Amino acid sequence: MAFGPLARNLSFLGAGFALIATAQPALPQDADDEARIRRLEAEVRALQRRVFPGGDGRYFEPEISAGPSVSSTVNSTTTTAVTDILARLDALEAQLQRQTALNEENANAVSLLTARIEALEGAGTATTVATVDPTPTTSAPAPAARTVETPTPAPAASGPTDERLAAVQSITKPQTDDAADDEYSYGYRLWNAGFYPEAQQQLTLFVEQHSDHWRATYGRNLLGRAYLDDGKAREAAPWFLKNYQDDKGGARAGDSLLYLAEAMIALDDTRRACIALAEFAETYPGLAAGRLQTQYAANRQKVTCD
Repeated sequence: MAFGPLARNLSFLGAGFALIATAQPALPQDADDEARIRRLEAEVRALQRRVFPGGDGRYFEPEISAGPSVSSTVNSTTTTAVTDILARLDALEAQLQRQTALNEENANAVSLLTARIEALEGAGTATTVATVDPTPTTSAPAPAARTVETPTPAPAASGPTDERLAAVQSITKPQTDDAADDEYSYGYRLWNAGFYPEAQQQLTLFVEQHSDHWRATYGRNLLGRAYLDDGKAREAAPWFLKNYQDDKGGARAGDSLLYLAEAMIALDDTRRACIALAEFAETYPGLAAGRLQTQYAANRQKVTCD
C-alpha cells in the first residue's frame, strides 16, 4: 500500500513519454518518400534524354524543385510534409503523361516517314525495272540483208468528175408549198437517176429533220434502198428495220420488212432472212399476195427455210 502514490506517478510519467513519442514525426517514413520522389525524378530525366538526346533542361522548364532535407522535414509538421509529397507526386505524374504523349507523337511521325520512304523506294525500283533493259550475254547475229520493196502509193481518192457534178446539178429540186416533201422528192430523183451516194446524203437529211412528216416512212425505206442498191447491205438493214418497227402501219413498213430479208440474204444470214420473210407473210398477207407477191416469191427461192 505504501507504493500506491509512486505507482500512480510512474503511470502518469509513462503516459507522458508515450504522448511525446507519438507527437514526433516518423523519420524513416519521410526518408522513404523522399527517396521515392528522387527516383521518379531521375526516371523522368532519363526519359527526357532518350526522347531528346542531350537533354539538359533546355527542352523543359524545371517543374520540380529540390525537396527539403531530412533535417528540415523532421522539423516540419506531418501535415505539411504529406501535402508537399502529394504535390510533388502530382507534378511528376503530369510530366510523365506529357512525356508519354510526346513519345507517341514521335513514334507516329517516324512510322509515317518510314512508310513514305518505303513507297518512294518501291516506286523508284519499279521505274528502274521498267526502264532498264537487261544486258545481253551474247551478241545477236546481224540480220541478213534483204531487199525491201517500196510499195507503190495508191492514188489519192479523187472527187467526183466534172461530168458527174454536171449530171447531179441537172437534177432540180422541187419548189412547192411543202418544203419537207420537196426534200424527199429531191432524194428520190437522185436515187432514181442512180446517184446513190448523193441520194443517201439527201435522204438522211430528210429523215433526220422531218421524222414526223407523212413522207417519213417513204424516206426511211428509200434510204435503205439507196444503200442496198449501192452494194451496202449492212448499212441498209438498220434503216429497213427501223422503218418497220417505228410504224408497222406505215405505207412502206411492209416494203422495208421484205427488203430487210433481201439485205440478210446479201449478207448470207439465212436465219434472219427466213425470220423476216415469215414475219412479212404473217403481218402483211395482202402485200405478199398482191403488190409485192413477185418480190416475195423471188426472195423465198433464194433461201431454204425450215
